[in-house]
Amino acid sequence: MGATKTDFFTEKQNQIATIAKALGHPARIAIIEYLLKVNECICGDIVNELPLAQPTVSQHLKELKNAGLIKGNIEGNKICYCINEMSFETLTTYFGNIISTVKKQNCC
Repeated sequence: MGATKTDFFTEKQNQIATIAKALGHPARIAIIEYLLKVNECICGDIVNELPLAQPTVSQHLKELKNAGLIKGNIEGNKICYCINEMSFETLTTYFGNIISTVKKQNCC
């Protein structure tokens, strides 16, 4: 099979794009904010917090986990979710570099 369009970009560019896409829904932002507040929780806790059905919350959790923004550990018959610090360090570095570059520019 031929190359996909993402193959023409660096691994880092693809990683940032994947993370940005996962953050592109307000429900996922709400989930991240909730996890930051409580440190870790199970899906049912998030369902109780958001105005969404359990399958919808599960789908959003799956997207966040696939992007590497959250981690999930199995505890019995439940999955306990928490923030994946490494992904947010990647974002901090990426956006920190952009901000410092923009501050140095004298454009328009």
